[in-house]
Amino acid sequence: MSDFLSELWNVLPGPMRDQLEGYMTAFWRVLPQLVMALVFLFFVWGLVRLVRWLLPKAMRRARMRRALIEVALMVATVGLWLMGVLIAATIAFPTISIGNIFAAAGVGGLAVAFAAKDSLENFFAGLMLLMREPFRIGDFIECEGIEGQVEKISVRETHVRKTDGQVVVAPNGMFFKNPVTILTAGNLRRTTVICGVAYGEDVDEARTVIEDAVRAVDSVRDDVKDVQIFAREFADSAINFEVTWWTGSTPLDERQSRDKVVAAVKRALDEAGIEIPFPYRTLTFKEPLETITEARREAAE
Repeated sequence: MSDFLSELWNVLPGPMRDQLEGYMTAFWRVLPQLVMALVFLFFVWGLVRLVRWLLPKAMRRARMRRALIEVALMVATVGLWLMGVLIAATIAFPTISIGNIFAAAGVGGLAVAFAAKDSLENFFAGLMLLMREPFRIGDFIECEGIEGQVEKISVRETHVRKTDGQVVVAPNGMFFKNPVTILTAGNLRRTTVICGVAYGEDVDEARTVIEDAVRAVDSVRDDVKDVQIFAREFADSAINFEVTWWTGSTPLDERQSRDKVVAAVKRALDEAGIEIPFPYRTLTFKEPLETITEARREAAE
């Protein structure tokens, strides 16, 4: 084998042999530095493992959220590896300084920043959402026509499960730049329905019947906030009452309470003999109309 390599070496042209000898000399010269760089990277690997073990424990003791812990781990891991690789590069190649690396990376980083502008925007928006915590996992929110329960908040997107079961994955930049309505920010939510009674009914009696019916519903929290019944307007066929009460803040609580209140008010008005009118229409004609009965009577005569 050595004879074959010797013959192959002798066959090579002189300039190529000189170039290969220069490469080999340079490799043996930097080999100790490469070994030291690899040893340093192994040390960085151990440091990263230690940080990933200690940091979650410390953050859990501080009662930080799981998503924020994951972000902190990611940032710490990326930061340690980035610094480790830069230092290892300077160990392996002493002629390269960290300043030169940062200067070269600055130009490339600017191009990457322009190319990944949306991704970086969503990343920093996710960090702000996780740190400021305007809404949490489990909250019901509404933003830009998306309404549902927050299932996951990551550094790039937020998962919202709508009331019909579908999951919307939306970029964090949308929640950071646009108004977000947090439906479950409190334990209670105000709900309103409109109830009409006929013009021939007594308004005060109707108000009392409606109020008693609403208070009797178990999902109405009149122990916390009072039920409010107001005569609202003279409508086409009825006097409309604005019926307002407080119930649970989730969409299901609101729908269930609305169902019970509407049924209770309808039943109470029926039992009291108070009419909930159908729309009335009065038709007027320019000329008198002859009815069928009158026409038959005239024909019989």
